[in-house]
Amino acid sequence: MPSPRGGLRVNADLPINLDNCAREPIHIPGLIQSHGALLAFSTGRVAVHVSANAAELLGPTAPVAGEILSPPHHFAGDADVHAAIDDLLALPADGLPTSSEVRVNGQVFDLVVHGSGGLVIAEFELRPVKPDVMADFALKAHRAMERIKRQNSVADLMAFAVRAVRQLTGFDRVMAYRFRHDDSGDVVAEDRIASLEPFLGRRYPASDIPAQARRLYVVNTLRLIADVHAAPVPVPPAPGVVEALDMSHCVLRSVSPIHIEYLQNMGVGASMSISIVVNGQLWGMLACHHMAPLQVPYSVRMACDVLAQILAANVQSLMARDHARRSAEAADLRTRLIEAALHSDDTATALAAMAPDLAVAFQAHAVLIAEESKLHIEGEVPHEFAVQLMHWLDAAQTPVGQMLATPSLRQLAPALADAAGVWCGMLALSFDPAAHGWLVLLRKEQPETIQWGGHPEKTYRIGPLGPRLTPRGSFDVWRETVRDTSVPWDADDMAFGRRLLDELLRARSARMAEVARGRAELMAMLGHDLRDPLQSIAMAARLLGKEAEAHGSSGSGGRMGQRIQASSTRMARMISQVLDMSRLQTGGGLDIHRTEVDLTELLDDLLDEMRTAHPGVQLIREAPHTLLAQVDGDRMAQVFSNLISNARQHGAPGESIIVQLSHEAGQATLDVSNVSPPIAPEVASQLFNAFKRREHHNPRNRNGLGLGLYIAQAVVRAHGGQIGYAHAEPFVVFSVRFPLAPA
Repeated sequence: MPSPRGGLRVNADLPINLDNCAREPIHIPGLIQSHGALLAFSTGRVAVHVSANAAELLGPTAPVAGEILSPPHHFAGDADVHAAIDDLLALPADGLPTSSEVRVNGQVFDLVVHGSGGLVIAEFELRPVKPDVMADFALKAHRAMERIKRQNSVADLMAFAVRAVRQLTGFDRVMAYRFRHDDSGDVVAEDRIASLEPFLGRRYPASDIPAQARRLYVVNTLRLIADVHAAPVPVPPAPGVVEALDMSHCVLRSVSPIHIEYLQNMGVGASMSISIVVNGQLWGMLACHHMAPLQVPYSVRMACDVLAQILAANVQSLMARDHARRSAEAADLRTRLIEAALHSDDTATALAAMAPDLAVAFQAHAVLIAEESKLHIEGEVPHEFAVQLMHWLDAAQTPVGQMLATPSLRQLAPALADAAGVWCGMLALSFDPAAHGWLVLLRKEQPETIQWGGHPEKTYRIGPLGPRLTPRGSFDVWRETVRDTSVPWDADDMAFGRRLLDELLRARSARMAEVARGRAELMAMLGHDLRDPLQSIAMAARLLGKEAEAHGSSGSGGRMGQRIQASSTRMARMISQVLDMSRLQTGGGLDIHRTEVDLTELLDDLLDEMRTAHPGVQLIREAPHTLLAQVDGDRMAQVFSNLISNARQHGAPGESIIVQLSHEAGQATLDVSNVSPPIAPEVASQLFNAFKRREHHNPRNRNGLGLGLYIAQAVVRAHGGQIGYAHAEPFVVFSVRFPLAPA
């Protein structure tokens, strides 16, 4: 329950932490400040809450708790007071605040009336100044409101606002806060008397304004504490009333004792806060401090509130203008980039040409672009780190169309910490996972020395209200250096990245559709227009060889015939591979015709061909006498032949190739081993891909298309089996395992 000063009494068994502040019911303190009186009336005109000082300030005609409001008897019959209350009682819902000047009990009050929770709350605030002072204030307020509209930047707006508010109110210090993404606030402008220590440039932690206080700052945008040291006045309910009075909109509402202690620790006698609300969020605040008590008249406060609303509107306008400018520049860059991507052979080339523009648009210090074997680095990023980062991104398996964003790469990927150096912020766009396509924006570390207004961690101790969180007692500058983080990626960066990624994906889809059409045309040409001429060339080559043989000639004619025949055979094999690849990538699949095949006989035939074509190759065969299987013999011959040819092409010269055929539990296994170092991980990850990167090809296989293992894998899978690679020192081993008969 609320304590006598309106703070939350914390059970000694509860943990003492920032939740103490968050639990404090500051909107229902049951207390008001002493420079006014408060009364709340029900729809039946019954006074359900009356402050303890009502009779003292308003005289003997003030209603007491439980009485029905009567115009002839209460408030000395003042018609203005009764009219203000009656106007709100007539409304069906909570009414907005209205104010008027009234004279009650020989004193001038600002009467502020508003609706809350079905009640009408009337607040009588003593007016402390003379009419001539108010007339001078009105002129100053009008000038300030006109001049604030002419400021051209957020910094100018804040600097002018603190000067204007201090001139209007007379506070010793007026500060402008701007809140960050983590709810901490920087003092970005200040106007003060010369004797006070400057707070400009200091940051105050988010814990200085608990969550429920932030909500109230949005609902009730101006808050005055006229005398920090004044005892608050209770507002007891009438007999039988159990519901607490919601004072969220009350101008006299007392504040948390924790906040009072906070102000006292700073040596402040009076304070006022004015919220700067932009797009419904607490964007900033004007905080006013006075070393002695200071009651600012209600009309002056309302003028400051209007000034803050004009300030917020101008801030929003400037932010919108900056956002529109960035959006226009981003849209132009996006259009140029996508046009280039559509007309380029690959996305990486188009992105690399515009890498400097991308760095500017994203306010990045470096750009990395990767696709297939290409890696373009724009900026001072070490190549080794760039390669490691790309491997990490590939391993992260980010789905296509997704982004990874972080201001601290070391926290996201600790394995890269040693290599990252100054590179901390990363925004990575995955535009083609199959081709390892990445656009990565990098930002350098932004080492920042924060000048906190006192230590940002609050102190836990026993306070005057029992065990609770006690505010800081020292506001000396406390410096903290923050490292391993960059400037965070803001909403504009993320939105631009999202739109750019969408456009890149559309360009990729368009290019893939174009490639698919071209591939279909190529397949038709290969399948029809080239096979017949190749057969004619092969036949002519055989005739040329036979003619040379018939004449007993071993000269150039015979050799030429053999060369032509070998070349045409290789071309036919390549055409078959491309046709197979096309069927696989278009979803057609491979034609599998199973018959009973002796795998041992099939293997022996292939090994005999190898010995004939390459007499110097040493082959070690281990196989059963016979091994029958229900397979497609031609397709399985493709698999066996490809693995044995690979072993010959990639094995160490002069070393034997070991071919082992075995069976167990209804499964056939073929292991082909050759002496060779381990295959590099980045190459091994692509072994069974189509059209592998050219720089990984072996010089002894310059004519290969990189389709052999891709098709072999498809054949083995079509037979319900698996194919894989392993290294067993000193051998590279390719293994095929498949069932002897279909399930």
